Amino acid sequence: MVKGYCALVLHSHLPYVRRAGLWPHGEEMIHEAIAETYLPLARTLRAWERDRVPARLTLGLTPILLEQLADRDVLESFVAYAEVEIAAAERDVRHANSAERMALARFYIQFYRDALALFDEIGGDLVGTFRHARDAGLIDALTCAATHAYLPLLDRDSTIAAQLDVGRATSRRHLGAPTGGIWLPECAYRPAYYDGVGRLRPGIEEFLEQRGLTHFVAETAAVVAGAAVGKAAGDVLGPYGVPQRRVGPTSASADGGRSVLVPFAVRDSGVAVFGREPRTGLLVWSASQGYPGDSAYREFHRKDPLSGLQYWRVTGARAELADKALYEPAAARARVGVHARHFVEEVAALLSSGRGQGGVPPLVVAAFDTELFGHWWFEGVEWLDAVAREIAGRADVAMMATAAYLDRHPPEEAIDLPESSWGAGADHTTWANEQTADLWATIHEAERRMERLVALASELPAQRRALAQAAREKLLLDASDWPFLISTGQAAEYARERFRGHADRFLALARIVEANRTDADAAAYVSECERADNPFPDLDPRLFAARQGRAATY
Repeated sequence: MVKGYCALVLHSHLPYVRRAGLWPHGEEMIHEAIAETYLPLARTLRAWERDRVPARLTLGLTPILLEQLADRDVLESFVAYAEVEIAAAERDVRHANSAERMALARFYIQFYRDALALFDEIGGDLVGTFRHARDAGLIDALTCAATHAYLPLLDRDSTIAAQLDVGRATSRRHLGAPTGGIWLPECAYRPAYYDGVGRLRPGIEEFLEQRGLTHFVAETAAVVAGAAVGKAAGDVLGPYGVPQRRVGPTSASADGGRSVLVPFAVRDSGVAVFGREPRTGLLVWSASQGYPGDSAYREFHRKDPLSGLQYWRVTGARAELADKALYEPAAARARVGVHARHFVEEVAALLSSGRGQGGVPPLVVAAFDTELFGHWWFEGVEWLDAVAREIAGRADVAMMATAAYLDRHPPEEAIDLPESSWGAGADHTTWANEQTADLWATIHEAERRMERLVALASELPAQRRALAQAAREKLLLDASDWPFLISTGQAAEYARERFRGHADRFLALARIVEANRTDADAAAYVSECERADNPFPDLDPRLFAARQGRAATY
């Protein structure tokens, strides 16, 4: 008898890097992910279909990622990238100082040749491959905000609505019929609140309800700490209903612009939340306590100074980069099976010790960034394959997507979910702090200006093009990637440069719209921006029409 279910939830996202240059933070970011994560995942999905493995992933693919994976320039550049990697490995073969280094260089030659062969076999259509996997029942696709904007910190409800509407339309265009689930960018959620002028801002769940979105995933701490409405024991991480809580007068003065609310009415929003299970997260995320830190796995951080290829293994937690031993693919592959079996045993133990609401079989939601697998943890996609096959051979555990579980077992209890994210401290400070305050000031001013542009725009074709491109730049400006990269110090100057580029183009386009320009110079500038930033070709800028205090669709 099945004791419970495991939902492997993968969130796939990369910032908009099309035509953003190359090393160290340009378009090669997506090329690496295609080679090491998305193509291996596509190969695994095809193998599951071939072998009739009863696996089902919950796979989030952000709209801005889908746009890049479908972009001709990005795909052509990927082929050139893989060919460069092959040439680099071939040079390493000629200059290898040992048989082991020569064998590893040949390993990489074959790795990239296999990637190109699969890429050619699917006609370069990664998005189509994921759509087929969805049609075949192997994945349940989650949508997301268009450019992975950090929704709770946006100042205008028009921007939140546009991010969700554009995101959902883009997911539909690439993957077919809409899904009921969404991955909230950075797992960031906020309930309803009064803003600084006393206007009620709808909670994120109300925006989701208005768009027929049925569920999302929240950080563990938010679910465990949530004030319960009949909540069960803390080992149950969902699904819970997220009620729409209408509020009465404030009970205290505003704190940071958000007043304390007094709920006076609660109704079912029809939106549910799942919490990430922490133990499974630690096993996979943690480089020190989890599987990726195993001594046999490939070391991510040490690269050959000439070719850039990674020839070393983790070796040990205390080993300095200079002391890393050479990577042994066969030994790493053997560890994959061990860790897959261990993971499934841990899931089975969690399901045996936990309980579902109302006595139904419980669900373990193991949620991760997709790019962890293959890119950061080189053997990670093989591990996913091994986990699915391990679960398929058991009678007590089964894989199930979050949407299917929700259909079978709707939430019987609700939770007053607090404002939260999966950042440090489970709050907003990873994205909103002294380092990023100027970004948010720019974003908030652009939000207001975009509403004004929509209100005054003419119906002239040239003006419609300028307005649509301004809306694209606005969406790209909103991306959570830029403040994240600045706050974490991973690529602060690069992120500021990218942010400034979108901001400058938005302002220039706004001036064209405001001046009602249709001259040749204005048209040339609009065309230049369209070539630089081309996502969301069917974007309707009217989605940005002012609607403060309302979550409704346009």
